[in-house]
Amino acid sequence: MLNAQQLATMLSLQDKMNAKVNPDWLNAGYGYLRAAMVESVEAIEHHGWKWWKAQHKDLPQLQMELVDIWHFALSACIIDANGDVDASAKSIAAELASGQTVVAFDNQNYDVTQLSLLDNLELMTGLCAAKRFSVPLFMHIVEQCDMSVDELYRQYVGKNVLNFFRQDNGYKEGTYVKQWSGREDNEHLVEVMNALDLSKPEFSDLVYQGLQARYQSK
Repeated sequence: MLNAQQLATMLSLQDKMNAKVNPDWLNAGYGYLRAAMVESVEAIEHHGWKWWKAQHKDLPQLQMELVDIWHFALSACIIDANGDVDASAKSIAAELASGQTVVAFDNQNYDVTQLSLLDNLELMTGLCAAKRFSVPLFMHIVEQCDMSVDELYRQYVGKNVLNFFRQDNGYKEGTYVKQWSGREDNEHLVEVMNALDLSKPEFSDLVYQGLQARYQSK
């Protein structure tokens, strides 16, 4: 289960990134759960669902879609708490601590532990379309995708920090250099994160500093 420090870090990063895009993002009316719905459909595509042709589950792509969904879900949670990041963290923690595995949707109850990954992805899509999100359902899907909560945290923080880093170094203006020393920034990010202690509260700051040091010496 995600711990308090991980939740606080992710919610704070999401709030800052949204504010970077639009300082008034809380009142902008953006469809974060609509975006999560679209990403959920893309996850279904990466899983494979067509019975009339051979398909193979693409687990790495599925995991990437889950990280994207989590960005949008955290944004929706912060909005529900009227911008209070601490209240958002408490709300998510309470959902996780409840141990609830039954999701009510369309006058039916679904025990997510008894459903396949594909069916749970479909359920998450339907909930998002109805402007709802179930954290326990999402976390069960994460587990079904062979992804630990620590890996979800690591990938989320990595992608968020890299997005910040790109913006701070001229991404929007077109002056950012994506390849350093013959490798893309994503590859540098993986190396930086692998050399750090995931449990440190300042993990996200250390990732940024590691990227900055490499970028300056390119």
